[in-house]
Amino acid sequence: MSVAAAAGAPAARLADASVLVIGAGALGCAAAEALAAAGIRRLTLVDYDRVERSNLHRQLLHRTADLGRLKVESARDALAARYPALVTAVAAVRFDAGNARDLVRGQTAVIDATDGIANKFLINDLVIGLRTPLVHAGIVRFQGQLMTILPGVSACYRCLFGAPPAAGSVPSCQEAGVLGSLAGTIGTLQAAEAIRLATGEGALLTDRLLTYDALATRFRQVKLRRNPACPTCAPLGDPLAATAGTG
Repeated sequence: MSVAAAAGAPAARLADASVLVIGAGALGCAAAEALAAAGIRRLTLVDYDRVERSNLHRQLLHRTADLGRLKVESARDALAARYPALVTAVAAVRFDAGNARDLVRGQTAVIDATDGIANKFLINDLVIGLRTPLVHAGIVRFQGQLMTILPGVSACYRCLFGAPPAAGSVPSCQEAGVLGSLAGTIGTLQAAEAIRLATGEGALLTDRLLTYDALATRFRQVKLRRNPACPTCAPLGDPLAATAGTG
């Protein structure tokens, strides 16, 4: 293979990839924009919410003229204006057990760009059960976190956090507020993880939780391991075990 062909292989794999972005708010806008700019040709955006004025400072695909519109439609139109080769499908629904299989089918990766811890447990359980790579992120105030999950291979969200906290005990970013630029940083990092998944280039954030403190401008990594009793990913087994001792 020539040097030029080798260099073009990741770009070709990226163009063939398809990424599902759940949430067209702060994280989703940043992730979708970064993916489109990198050369992804197919995106699917899922969100049932509408554009609100109080969110515009961090949801950068939406404008004042979009107030009241469905976020997925506003984001799709903004992306189409900038990236005409991009094909963006939208679903103005809440991601749940009833539609998860249809939405995840054929996706290279899923990006969880939602708000609310209960949503994140639901998405983790459904996407991991469908054996599709998942890029998790969460933000609140000045703090962000990120991890990538390979079903049956790396630790999942439930391995780390176990079960959702009591309702109302942890505020969402909508309730507690969030620094707009933090959403851009973490959403862009989610896109970078999806690009690595699509191209096979680089080291994924698997079995590692990356945290970011925007006040101190400090990143930190926490090593993780799969919970052998995890109700979500333990039933998938270990796909590497079948090849152990062979060859």
